[in-house]
Amino acid sequence: MFLWILLSVFCVIAAQPRSVSFSGEYGGGGGKRFSHSGNQLDGPITALRVRVNRNYIVGLQIRYGTTWSQYVGGSSGDMEEIFLHPGESVIQVSGKYSSYVRKLEFVTDKGRRFPFGKDYGTSFNAVPLYPSTVLRFFSGSSGSIIDAIGFHWDHPISSCVHCKGE
Repeated sequence: MFLWILLSVFCVIAAQPRSVSFSGEYGGGGGKRFSHSGNQLDGPITALRVRVNRNYIVGLQIRYGTTWSQYVGGSSGDMEEIFLHPGESVIQVSGKYSSYVRKLEFVTDKGRRFPFGKDYGTSFNAVPLYPSTVLRFFSGSSGSIIDAIGFHWDHPISSCVHCKGE
């Protein structure tokens, strides 16, 4: 009987459609680890701040819903900021890296492209493994620049700021 129950539970779990995937990690092994996994609870990605200098992606800060994540990275270079349209999501991130992240280009489901950094190094193209999924949060490592970055994908979440806890 126990074996039958265990097999039934396994079949139900196995039949569930998958949606979560990870792309990366792109870059080197230095820096201090960071993850925005908890930030995704504040809502979907609605804006990005990317600090760049002449050679590298120096820092990142992401707005989830209406709340900005903690800034990660260094202080040199220029900060650039983009805002997504309501309901718009990132569906692809490409870029270049060596020992550090050198270029990031975000592509949205509305066909908009946002490139940051220099076109130098090894190329990568990060996309979700499962259909109808979007960029939900970032992880990686940073010090005075972004050493490495990874992208976490899942189904979009509601942008309703007032729906928390419901």
